[in-house]
Amino acid sequence: MSTLSRATDQDVKAGQREITLSQAIREALAEEMRRDPRVFVIGEDVAEAGTPFKVLSGLVDEFGKERVIDSPISEPGITGMGVGAAMTGMRPVVDIMFGDFMTLVMDQVVNQAAKIHYMSGGKLNVPLVVRTTLGATRRSAAQHSQSLHAWVSHVPGVKVVLPSTPYDAKGLLKTAIRDDNPVVFFEDKMMYQLKGRVPESDYTIPFGVADIKRTGTDITIVATSSMVQVALKAAEQLGQIGISAEVIDPRTTFPLDKQTMIDSAKKTSRAIVIDEGYERYGVTAEIASVISDGAFYYLDAPVKRMGAMDVPVPFSPVLEDITVPTPDTVLALAKTLCGRA
Repeated sequence: MSTLSRATDQDVKAGQREITLSQAIREALAEEMRRDPRVFVIGEDVAEAGTPFKVLSGLVDEFGKERVIDSPISEPGITGMGVGAAMTGMRPVVDIMFGDFMTLVMDQVVNQAAKIHYMSGGKLNVPLVVRTTLGATRRSAAQHSQSLHAWVSHVPGVKVVLPSTPYDAKGLLKTAIRDDNPVVFFEDKMMYQLKGRVPESDYTIPFGVADIKRTGTDITIVATSSMVQVALKAAEQLGQIGISAEVIDPRTTFPLDKQTMIDSAKKTSRAIVIDEGYERYGVTAEIASVISDGAFYYLDAPVKRMGAMDVPVPFSPVLEDITVPTPDTVLALAKTLCGRA
């Protein structure tokens, strides 16, 4: 774990209480809106409804409809407004209800927000946060269940965040809102009720600093977002059969903390990368390449990847549940790599 990450964790131990990831997101937004009057939220059903997942419930009561703005059903329109507002000094948080709808805002994010600082010779900034979701197994079918974070991770000029715990969600969202660059913030919709210890005090988590969620010596498991919880469950099962698994959460796919993952793989000599996005041309491929390049002479086996199947996410519960990695499938692959199959 890096010094920055360790110091952050130590500094905020006091005054913690257990809240859900949903509450951590709402708390971060409320605190940042109180701290900075330039911060506002805009999106579909963000005010009275508090989003379909009720993440923002109550914000409009405190900040009013001028800062928690219900928008028409036009993802390109509200994201374009966010880019314009950011360029003129505001700090908008644009809510895109489902990550699948990032398909509708790629021009605003990829061709506008990501490039304006470069094309203006550094004279303009776009301090924009796009909050959206990812994740399958909610029975929402193919158009509301994808994990498309690899798309924006591919684009220079955009920072991409994937929290896996309430603690990380609050600290990373605060960092995103204060950042002068466009940030896309992905929240797994299946994790909103996940509980964890979160400080009452103000804190931020730096981008580009991975977190070692569990230390180990036999195999490294790098996992993102909801797959961190999957990896931790698999690691617990592996421990019961004498295999010590180290679980690393990058927390941001860009900037990416390459060194922490490389150092872990050098120590354990084996690595698995798990991500809920489609496996082909995805996050797992990038991270596996980083580990292979940086730890090649220390590896006793090829770096293995686990992602979503290369099919549209099914509506059928039985089929949907087998499209993404599970603790059991991670356990089986780890045992094989460690010669224990």
